[in-house]
Amino acid sequence: MNLGDIANEGFAEDPRPLDGLRVLAAEQMAALPFATQLLARLGAEVVKVEHPTRGESGRASTPGFTDPYGRHVGATFLRNNLDKRSVAIDLKSPVGVDLFLRMAPGFDIVAENFKAGTADRLGIGYESVRAVHPEVVYLSVSGFGNDSASPYVDRGAYASIVEGMSGIYEYKRRPSRRPSANPVGALGDISSALFAVIGILAAVRHRDSTGHGQYIDIAMLDATLAMTDIVTNFYSMGIPDEASSGVGIVETFEAGEGFFVMQVVREHQFECLAEITGNDSWISDPRLSSRSGWQEHFDTIIRPGIETWASDMTAAEASAELSSGGVAAGVSQSSEQIVNDPHVAARHMLVEIPRPLGDGPPVLVPGNPIKMSRMADGPDTMVPWLGQHTDEVLAAELGLSARELAALRDQGVTS
Repeated sequence: MNLGDIANEGFAEDPRPLDGLRVLAAEQMAALPFATQLLARLGAEVVKVEHPTRGESGRASTPGFTDPYGRHVGATFLRNNLDKRSVAIDLKSPVGVDLFLRMAPGFDIVAENFKAGTADRLGIGYESVRAVHPEVVYLSVSGFGNDSASPYVDRGAYASIVEGMSGIYEYKRRPSRRPSANPVGALGDISSALFAVIGILAAVRHRDSTGHGQYIDIAMLDATLAMTDIVTNFYSMGIPDEASSGVGIVETFEAGEGFFVMQVVREHQFECLAEITGNDSWISDPRLSSRSGWQEHFDTIIRPGIETWASDMTAAEASAELSSGGVAAGVSQSSEQIVNDPHVAARHMLVEIPRPLGDGPPVLVPGNPIKMSRMADGPDTMVPWLGQHTDEVLAAELGLSARELAALRDQGVTS
């Protein structure tokens, strides 16, 4: 089934699933911005609140490019803020807090991802917003949640911190090596974002059926613990680390050109592997009759046998042959290879962000991984420049005049 062809049958004219849903987000970096970007791609209207002069902290990340006003725009911001509008308000100013609370009743969802307790101290926490908007769905995303029962509630966190605390670094660590931090990008951020989106959709459904809003509290450590579920599950079954797991063969292998990854975790898959690679004797070898045997003799028998077989192939050729024979395998791709991968192109999984000054190729960020037969795939709108929509939004939401907007800018409350 080709979803692109189905969408072209006229379904692309349908409303997007979240059309009409409005989100007001005081957000920074990745976890919440990724969540609200996903909501925006599904049709929600997202208004992003940032500091008037420096913007949210993701703008300061590197690498980046220069916006039309000479300000740095970092890669973290570029990856997570398509399809949004930016309103620059100083939330440390009483006037700025008042603007935020006056806007809140016009939105279905109010969201923040400050360190736990910060939104309350600023005056834009759940109780403050609920006082002016009882039906609000309010989302908080933080390292350890806003529950005082956690001993870590007062700590800040980035993705790598909760990933390490989840146990996955130690679980994957090889003997005599240090734990490897942030091995797969922002797992702690993206997992938190996905659970945040699920929580929002569930809470909106509940509000629509009962009339009641509610508070959603997402802890990044909770989300990462859920994504790395084997750590705790296997520990309870007497397996403290991957080396002790005996789950099978999950490894990378060298071909004549490049590397490929392969996963064999069932006996019938091992038989297929032996036949494909010309190592039929493995099937009757008592040393390899169990998964623990595969582990024990991996370096002396299995890896040499597979890499000898693949020595005159490219990684792509070896992966294709294994896959056609029923063994899951794929190329361990470089960044250049994945950018040019035909699957990525076919699935429209890269979005180009042009450099404002035209000084180089476009910046690439991932597209929307949610493909729906009655929703067109894109197009995304450009990330907003800092405060690009401040006057537009405040005039529309609060009815402020040009004179009032100018006064707010003069006071440094907005930009």
